[in-house]
Amino acid sequence: MTVTNNNDRNGVINAISAYVLWGLAPIYFKLIADVSSDEIMVHRIIWSSLLLLLIVVISKRYRVLINTLKQPKLLAKLALTAIFLLVNWFLFIWAINNDHLLDASLGYFINPLFSVALGVIFLGEHLRKMQKFAVMLALSGVLIQLVAIGSLPIVSLGLAGTFGIYGLLRKKMHIDSFVGLFVESSMMLPLAIIYWIYFVDSSTANMLENNLNLNMLLIAAGIVTTAPLLCFTAAAKRLTLSTLGFFQYIGPSIMFFLATFYYQEALEPAKLFTFAAIWLALIIYSVDSLKSRKEKRKLASNEQLRS
Repeated sequence: MTVTNNNDRNGVINAISAYVLWGLAPIYFKLIADVSSDEIMVHRIIWSSLLLLLIVVISKRYRVLINTLKQPKLLAKLALTAIFLLVNWFLFIWAINNDHLLDASLGYFINPLFSVALGVIFLGEHLRKMQKFAVMLALSGVLIQLVAIGSLPIVSLGLAGTFGIYGLLRKKMHIDSFVGLFVESSMMLPLAIIYWIYFVDSSTANMLENNLNLNMLLIAAGIVTTAPLLCFTAAAKRLTLSTLGFFQYIGPSIMFFLATFYYQEALEPAKLFTFAAIWLALIIYSVDSLKSRKEKRKLASNEQLRS
């Protein structure tokens, strides 16, 4: 029982850390908004790969890495997760650089309930009546924007979908978090380097011609990218997708306040209704989850007293 409690506690700490870091990430990307999205993407991949390699070396995970590289099926799965991660990274950068931080926020508000739905469909996790109602309410929030504006929030749904599927696939893999992320980023690395050399044509492409401040910011993309992902994968191994979804409102909440009050993005009525529906859905789901946990603890304590 003690081991389980420690795992749960570590999972909670990792989940909170991941989503706070993700919520604050737009501040970093706004600092390098003059650099194109594809170029920033290249730096995310390159510096993340180097940082993860350093972590693997320092933590002496050589054997784990070698064993992973000897498993073709596992490598194929990691190649698939790398694709979803690649798309998610680019969508996020594009949204921030093009003043769509509210769309990014909405995407990550949708993501918890999307993860819950994936957990039900693929992992056999069960939802109670109020939790099902919460998922349907979130779906209605998306439909409100479709009817009012005439288009789906593509960026929001893209972010929610790619990251939700990424979390599901990584949840089902038996692999060390650090090694898994290193292999994923390494698979992207050759493409990133080729793209940097042959296709990036900008005044900032040659780091030897940049000032030190800009180069340090570009290199920091590795830390900004890797730190929350490591926390997330560690949390995903210790918590159910339903429980993990409970914490995912932290990041988008920070993004929402940054977009609305700091970066002054326009909050259209249709988007506000969508946000309101999803906020309400998250509240209903969270309250129901807390109530269920209290009931389970009460039953467990009663059983212990009887025994």
